[in-house]
Amino acid sequence: MSDKKVRVRFAPSPTGGLHLGGVRTVLFNYLFAKKHGGDFVLRIEDTDQTRYVEGAEQYIMDCLKWCGLIPDESPVVGGPFAPYRQSERKPLYREYAERLVENGHAYYAFDTSEELEQKRKDIPNFQYGHAYRREMRNSLSLPLHEVEKLLHDGTPHVIRIKMPENETIGFDDLIRGHVTFDSNLVDDKVLLKADGMPTYHLAVVVDDYLMKITHAFRGEEWLPSAPVHILLWKVLGWEADMPAWAHLPLILKPDGHGKLSKRDGARLGFPVYAMNWQDNKTGELTPGFRELGFLPEAFLNLLAMLGWNDGTDQEIFSLDELIEKFSIERISKAGAKFDFEKAKWYNAEWIKKSDAESLKLKVWEILKAKGIVIKDEAYLLKVIDLVKERCVLLEDFYQQSAYFFQQPAEYDLNAVKPKWTDAKADFFNAFISILSSPETFDSAELEAKFKALAEEKGLKAGDVMLPFRIMLVGGKFGPHVFDIAKLLGESETIIRIEKALEAFNA
Repeated sequence: MSDKKVRVRFAPSPTGGLHLGGVRTVLFNYLFAKKHGGDFVLRIEDTDQTRYVEGAEQYIMDCLKWCGLIPDESPVVGGPFAPYRQSERKPLYREYAERLVENGHAYYAFDTSEELEQKRKDIPNFQYGHAYRREMRNSLSLPLHEVEKLLHDGTPHVIRIKMPENETIGFDDLIRGHVTFDSNLVDDKVLLKADGMPTYHLAVVVDDYLMKITHAFRGEEWLPSAPVHILLWKVLGWEADMPAWAHLPLILKPDGHGKLSKRDGARLGFPVYAMNWQDNKTGELTPGFRELGFLPEAFLNLLAMLGWNDGTDQEIFSLDELIEKFSIERISKAGAKFDFEKAKWYNAEWIKKSDAESLKLKVWEILKAKGIVIKDEAYLLKVIDLVKERCVLLEDFYQQSAYFFQQPAEYDLNAVKPKWTDAKADFFNAFISILSSPETFDSAELEAKFKALAEEKGLKAGDVMLPFRIMLVGGKFGPHVFDIAKLLGESETIIRIEKALEAFNA
């Protein structure tokens, strides 16, 4: 590690929802920065105006806020290297593109889209590079006076990098080791578009340099672009300031074949976005982890374990623990298969781990949306503590706790009626008398009296336990039945037994 202050960045394009792979990139950036006392920068790469989607930038901010990954510098909070939107930095990119042309490392290209399309039809796998650049309309193939006239007349043009021939371009990746590329296989990428906007290739290098980024974490899918970026750092004279690179492994489909996409999520029935995203052009809604009922702590935990581990068997990590344990050396080169069942396991573990107070508002909103009115906050906290171990997603709190606030509207009679007898009805009438006595209504004491009465009546306790549960809950679910009775209280428990007896005896 150099003496420079660590500075990392996440630089998304505001073109749609935030894929879980993007959030994992944010997370690894954030963990590395905080581990080394550095800064985490959010930079919006909105240079592709044709793909810009209204609301996408705010959505990205909202996702990071939900996850608790708050940038030290961003378009919202500002910072010493503002502005943090590339569209607001547009004038400075041309200066560097023109400098590259002057130094012979880039050139003007005047080809129309029709000419390029025709070339692609004529030549299979056409690549605008050293093999064909002299056949195209650019400042390398045209006489100088003609180039000057085209520029003077304002002829639409782009600036392309001039990739060298027969060179090996290499760099050291923090995850993959030394990586090399044959320059002959890399095309002359566009650096500055006809509208004056930079492409990602130019903008990412210029901005990383000007913002003093020390480490660049990004997805493996950007590896093919690396030789262009490495070359730009060199020919702009900034090689000594080039960030250390780390290309993160892909998040793969559950079967391990190919990168996980939102189409895979739709096909297999799970989200791939952090939060719900609605395309304002098509109206298409892509579901998110938050709305499905994931806690942000669980979401970050599961993402951290996709391609990283701390070398032990520990699987549950808080954000602070992840910061403490994180190291690039523990990131795998291989892609990580996404397992939705495992993701739900993380959420269930985090719900269990969370205290009732931290879950209160979320559960309150879920119950309120279902028409349940909460009058006693202390009672709600007791309910949450009693049922949270049975919840996988936050929405499960409705099914697992609604009966604490409203009597069952119906009963699972199929589980009771076939074995219902007068002796069992007599048992519950006798049990009502026990409940009516003024003694302490304690769960363990209640269970002991219940079992003693069953023995006295010549019944097995197990034979009347299920009917008792269904009387209180309506179905075959819920925590320990005597804990339910204790929380409901004597009078409510009696009311529910009496009401259920009518249904069972009918």
